[in-house]
Amino acid sequence: MANGGGPSESRRASDRGRYGRLNRERVLSTALALVDREGLSALSMRRLGAELGVEAMALYRYAASKDALLDGLVEALYLELEERLAAETDEGADWRAGLHRIARATYDVCLAHPQAVPLIATRLLAVPLARRPAAVLRDHERVLALLRQAGFDEATASAVFRAFTAWLLGYVSVELRPMVDNPDETDPAFRLGLHRLSAKELPTLRETAAALAERGGPEGLAAGLDALLDSFKSGPPSAASG
Repeated sequence: MANGGGPSESRRASDRGRYGRLNRERVLSTALALVDREGLSALSMRRLGAELGVEAMALYRYAASKDALLDGLVEALYLELEERLAAETDEGADWRAGLHRIARATYDVCLAHPQAVPLIATRLLAVPLARRPAAVLRDHERVLALLRQAGFDEATASAVFRAFTAWLLGYVSVELRPMVDNPDETDPAFRLGLHRLSAKELPTLRETAAALAERGGPEGLAAGLDALLDSFKSGPPSAASG
C-alpha cells in the first residue's frame, strides 16, 4: 500500500500548488484574502483549492473540515492582532492604557477584514474555551494577565475582562453593520433607503439614521471604553491602597 503509485502518494503530490508546497499559514492567509475579496459565501474547500492551485482534498491536511477552516480564519485574525501589538511598544503603560492598546489594535484588524469579522462571534459561540485557536487563547491570557498583574483579584479581573470584551466586539459589530441601501444614490435619504422606513411607525429612527450611518471611529471606541472602565475606577486593591 506504500508503493510510489498508491493513492496516498498522489495525495502528497497534490500538496504542491502554484505557490509551492502548502503550509497552514499559506492556506489561512489565502482563505482570508478570498473572504476579504468576495465574502464568506465564496469560501469552500473547492474554491480555496483553486486559489492555491491544488485539489480540494489537499486542504484537509491543514483544516479537517469547513468548520475547522472557519476557525482557522478566526486564528488568522488574532495572529494579525498579535503582529500589530508586537510592532508597538507599551513600556510603562498601566492597565487602562494596555486595554486601550489592545482594543485599538483589535478594531484596526476588524476594519481591515470586515467580511471575516462575523466569525469572531459565530465560531466563538460554537467552540468551547479549551478548543479555541491558540491565538485566541493568548488574547484572553493577555487581557487577564494585564489585569491580574495590575492587582485585580480573580473575580474583578473576570468582570473587567467580560465588560471589555463585550464593549469591544459590540462596538466593532455596530461599526460594521451595513447602512447604505443604494450606493449609487447621491441623495442621503435615498442612499440610506429612508423611504423604506415608515415615517409613522419609525419617526425617530428615520430622523437619526444619517447620524447612525457615521462611524464612531477609534475615538468613539476609546471614549466608550473609558466610560466603561470608570465603573472600575477604584482600580485594583494595590492601586487603591497605594
